[in-house]
Amino acid sequence: MQEVKDTAPRLRSRRWFDNPENPGMTSLYIERYLNYGLTREELQSGKPIIGIAQTGSDLSPCNRHHLELAHRVRDGIREAGGIPMEFPLHPIQETGKRPTAALDRNLAYLGLVEVLHGYPIDGVVLTTGCDKTTPACLMGAATVNIPSIVLSGGPMLDGWFKGKLAGSGTVVWEARKLFAEGKINYDAYMDMVVSSAPSVGHCNTMGTASSMNSLAEALGMSLPGCAMIPAPYRERGQMAYVTGKRIVAMVAENLRPSDIMTRHAFQNAVVAAAALGASSNCPIHMVAIARHMGVDHTLEDWQEFGAHTPLLADVQPAGRFLSESFFRAGGVPAVLRELLEAGRLHGDVMTVTGRTLAENLETAGAVDGTVIRRYAEPLKENAGYVVLSGNLFDSAVMKTAVIDAEFRERFLSDPAHPNVYEGKVVVFEGPEDYHARIEDPDLGVDETSMLVIRNCGPVGYPGSAEVVNMQPPAALLKKGVAALPTMGDGRQSGTSGSPSILNVSPEAAVGGGLALLRTGDKIRVDLNRNKVDVMISDAELEARRAAWVPPLLNNMTPWEEIYRAQVGQMGTGACLEPATLYLNILETRGESRDNH
Repeated sequence: MQEVKDTAPRLRSRRWFDNPENPGMTSLYIERYLNYGLTREELQSGKPIIGIAQTGSDLSPCNRHHLELAHRVRDGIREAGGIPMEFPLHPIQETGKRPTAALDRNLAYLGLVEVLHGYPIDGVVLTTGCDKTTPACLMGAATVNIPSIVLSGGPMLDGWFKGKLAGSGTVVWEARKLFAEGKINYDAYMDMVVSSAPSVGHCNTMGTASSMNSLAEALGMSLPGCAMIPAPYRERGQMAYVTGKRIVAMVAENLRPSDIMTRHAFQNAVVAAAALGASSNCPIHMVAIARHMGVDHTLEDWQEFGAHTPLLADVQPAGRFLSESFFRAGGVPAVLRELLEAGRLHGDVMTVTGRTLAENLETAGAVDGTVIRRYAEPLKENAGYVVLSGNLFDSAVMKTAVIDAEFRERFLSDPAHPNVYEGKVVVFEGPEDYHARIEDPDLGVDETSMLVIRNCGPVGYPGSAEVVNMQPPAALLKKGVAALPTMGDGRQSGTSGSPSILNVSPEAAVGGGLALLRTGDKIRVDLNRNKVDVMISDAELEARRAAWVPPLLNNMTPWEEIYRAQVGQMGTGACLEPATLYLNILETRGESRDNH
């Protein structure tokens, strides 16, 4: 076991509650915290104050059960000798927030930083679940760098519809196709989709929620096995209790995010993401977390460490099963152990347990061979992420785990040019334009077309929207063309099985190359060289660039204006750029001044 140095400073909360050198401020700080039943003896006992960052609310149904789990977290904190203080985070719900919950990831991050820095908190339990709550919490913990631990809320139970598994999100895309083809009516559409949400918890597929919580575990920021316990299972409450106990010990050990979220830990997460068939949103979030941690981790790492990793988890959307089966088959620890034994992970990285990753995995069960495959017998070879570039953009991401046999045969199997696609683009100015025109026969969409959507990135939407996974027009669906190549400067739901070219950076709204595309232009996608190019002359491109006029951006709220003015591009994490300069702020910038 790797030794953890006992370097804990005097608890920072005592500078609020027990500072004999400043009785005036101590009395002011402590008196109001007694008005709901805490005692002076408690707050001046030398026990650590442990924050519980509460992401659950009625507006965030994926995380709502954290309102109950927090009771068990409190029990664990009290049992270990700490004092719990629960506080709310700005709500983030992917399926509820307009224009997109991506707009709120950075807002929740800012709020968490202010709470952790400005209040008497010695350590924090980060309650996560719906996809953007996880990066928001980890970004905030990284910036302040006090002892922190992730408690995932867990996925819903498996959904079923007419005897078949109905995966959250994934069933939406299936229902959309059936509705477009006229095979189901409105009521059947609704019934089919809602069948995928049978209990509390977040998506039961390997969407962005399950993916990001799994990567929090792979990073070492949650206890082993935490990520994929289904939300209603008793083990979820038990995990909440032991997480509460563990954070108190972490404060005593002064075990902080900077000890855990290292460059090697991020490399581990890239490999784990590929093996899990994780969401295409993960690279954005992981790059953002690393930037706030001050760790050198870029999209190039996703190409280097993820592209040639096999797919081990047979979980929708890249596979067949859902979260309950994945959990029972061993979950994230089983996948990590298989990767470690294959020599793909850095086993010596520290984790929130105070032990290394390799030590944590000593007790992990072996893979079952069905839901979770052996490394030597994967579901797919080379199933990670490819990072693309070309004369239209600096970077984009494609998740290769969801390239199915039909798509590969139709678009990537030219004997003379394998893994190369050439086709003419049909360009849409946003999702409203797409929905308004996709069924127009005059568009000329055929079996060889590529659908392109723009003005959907961090600045353009704003926030970057999950709109790139566009389905073909009904006429093609009825002919058996289930998917077309798609590309855009927005995102795609992690529950979608479409092999889209995503997160194009720079985006069209700031003058990126997608702004210059015209319907009918020919595109060449070469997955052998990771290149995407529009096949027109440089002179024509420059002429179009010279004629380009920036779009008029309509800010509907103050936050949208602030966000647009400061947000970076997807390729660098879509962070608020000024915020990335604030690293390890308690050590580098100190505590805030007294308030009176």
